[in-house]
Amino acid sequence: MGELPGLVVTGAAGRMGRLLIAAALASDHARLTGAVVRKGHDWAGQDVGVAMGGAPVGIIATDDPLEAFATAQGVLDFTTPDASVEFAALAAQARAVHVCGSTGFTPAHLAKLEAAGRHAVIVQSGNTSLGLNLLLGLTRKVAAALDADWDIEIVEAHHRAKVDAPSGAALMLGEAAAEGRGVALQDVRDSGRDGITGARTTGDIGFSSIRGGSIVGEHDVIFAGEGERLVLRHIANDRGIFARGALKAALWGQQQKPGIYTMSDVLGL
Repeated sequence: MGELPGLVVTGAAGRMGRLLIAAALASDHARLTGAVVRKGHDWAGQDVGVAMGGAPVGIIATDDPLEAFATAQGVLDFTTPDASVEFAALAAQARAVHVCGSTGFTPAHLAKLEAAGRHAVIVQSGNTSLGLNLLLGLTRKVAAALDADWDIEIVEAHHRAKVDAPSGAALMLGEAAAEGRGVALQDVRDSGRDGITGARTTGDIGFSSIRGGSIVGEHDVIFAGEGERLVLRHIANDRGIFARGALKAALWGQQQKPGIYTMSDVLGL
């Protein structure tokens, strides 16, 4: 049996970074080999176990991603779009699987990810939980079965510190609904209603965002027809589900050819 795949966590000092570190350390199928923090962060040069308030684990945090990626087989990255496209290029140079859970990408960001994906495996997903990805499949099927007389609304709720809206997962659900309807989301998306907006346009897919407290993540896909309503819901109570999903994706990616993949590919949905 060969050596276990080595994984690097970016944004190591953040909320998700800490969960990713814990998941990698606890895994029987991978090992933590690096932890990256932003330039000048006080974790740089510290053992990550000590920095997290525990016992030493033998991994020293660094603010030099190139050094950390050089010997890695996988990168777990839940940071920001600007940081992620830089990490994607570095991971591609190292031929490491890049699991990218960042959200809020622009078309320019996505073009850079696609360029990196020509040289290495990238699993890019706004949500790495199993349940949410099952919801994507259900949303696509229900949207295909119900015509445009059924209005589609996507409502998402997250903690007060989340900086982008709608959430990446909400947009994924919108894409799934649009695919089911055979339309492009950009042509039917309706976000941020305010004031006298007029009546709802038939066929539009609406989005609403709630921010408050410590909500981990809730997503409702509402199909509203005349006299009846169907609601598909996913509730995340523990951010650890995203870390475990990311770890699964990194291990799955070890056997794949270069390209851009999603969690649906990882889960064989």
